[in-house]
Amino acid sequence: MSKQHSALGIWYILAATLLWGTTGTAQAFSPLGYDPLVIGTLRLVIGGAALLGLALFRHELGRWRDWNWFLVLAAALFTAGYQVCFFAAVAKTGVAVGTMVSIGSAPIIGGLLGKICRGELLSRRWWFATVLAVSGGGLLGLGSGSLTVNLFGIALALGAGASYATYTLLIKGLLEKHSPNAVMALVVCGGAILLAPLLLNRDLTWLAQPRAIAVVLHLGLATMALSYWFFSRGLQMVQVSTAVTLSLAEPMVAATLGIVVLGEHLTVPALGGICLIFAGLIVLIVSPSLAGRRKAARVPDLP
Repeated sequence: MSKQHSALGIWYILAATLLWGTTGTAQAFSPLGYDPLVIGTLRLVIGGAALLGLALFRHELGRWRDWNWFLVLAAALFTAGYQVCFFAAVAKTGVAVGTMVSIGSAPIIGGLLGKICRGELLSRRWWFATVLAVSGGGLLGLGSGSLTVNLFGIALALGAGASYATYTLLIKGLLEKHSPNAVMALVVCGGAILLAPLLLNRDLTWLAQPRAIAVVLHLGLATMALSYWFFSRGLQMVQVSTAVTLSLAEPMVAATLGIVVLGEHLTVPALGGICLIFAGLIVLIVSPSLAGRRKAARVPDLP
């Protein structure tokens, strides 16, 4: 894989995380009485429908027998599992601990899965970037308020991190034989179908408000359909470990939007966390291009 190809993949992943980072800010504009679980489920339903429509329009789904349906179902299951585990973890142990454990565990689990299942190399540069970014995520969590430790909540947060890393690995495998639009359409729609029963017997009256419709459409179309359009293309070009570490840009974007858009207070730990995450991303983004320039500038040996 060329350095230019890998660099393009990095920017695709960062574009996806930029959109994911708007999720919390968008939910802040939801009307009173909104249900986070309903929003999470509808996000998958709308995003999956949009991706499926695009794949059908481009005739990319192919033949039924060409798909490894075990991998598709497993990826859909872990996609749905991430939604359930993360929201439940935040409810049990709070936003700070739930987010810290989820985002802190995902890169390590993703790196190990990539090495074990795909033979990916974990370079010193990746480890350095991951340590910086994970440490930054921890500081962001510490800066968000008081900590509430609940062992079951921590287990759920670990489940969320493992789910994200696992479905990234599974999607990477599917992308080797199928188009990004088709893969994400089936995986996201599968996750939506698995979560749909959770909508039964829940209050949906708040969805009739224009603000609720706008929030749900943004979450479904921008933070799910468009973001996974970027993410799947980037994942074709970079390792699983790199993709999961780059996703740590999401809390940095979310914290920045919270300060700029919602007027939230920036604490010293949060500022330090943003700087560390940014430094980790710079290590992953800049190093390959610098290496390429050094190689290009090297004087060739004389005959």
